[in-house]
Amino acid sequence: MKLWKILGIAGLTGVAATGAILARDQRKRAQVTPDDVRRKLHERLAELDGQR
Repeated sequence: MKLWKILGIAGLTGVAATGAILARDQRKRAQVTPDDVRRKLHERLAELDGQR
């Protein structure tokens, strides 16, 4: 019975940690403006054109 409690607590801890990581990642993405995305895509395109 003690093993099941430990496994349950470990599982809940894992779920909570995963949720926290996903929430942090979502906040980072929400801070990026469409202009930032456009600028980064243009930079990548310029790098690829320069390699050819």
